[in-house]
Amino acid sequence: MRILHTMLRVVDLERSISFYTELLGMNLLRRQDYPEGKFTLAFLGYGAESNDAALELTCNWGVEHYEMGNAYGHIAIEVEDVYRATDQIRRLGGKILRDAGPMNAGTTIISFIEDPDGYPIELIGAR
Repeated sequence: MRILHTMLRVVDLERSISFYTELLGMNLLRRQDYPEGKFTLAFLGYGAESNDAALELTCNWGVEHYEMGNAYGHIAIEVEDVYRATDQIRRLGGKILRDAGPMNAGTTIISFIEDPDGYPIELIGAR
């Protein structure tokens, strides 16, 4: 068994694809419209889906807002240098929720950013 993907519902698919590819360096792996179901799926990631987990963005046509809910936590992405990655995302116009620094009650360096739909993303230093 393995994790295949994590799905997020997004309002503006193009904006979200740009965020994940331009700010976080993911690749658009595949995309397909489903006219009968009135939705589009886009899969992004850092490697081939045959080996690596992907992020599925689901855009339901005509939906302009989603409630975040209180059970969702965050997506975590490992980066080589959290300080440098956070600064680069800030320079590119990304929203920083928590600047880079040691985690609460620990030494692991982390930061939090936010995607265009308000989903938090944790950047964690390479181990």
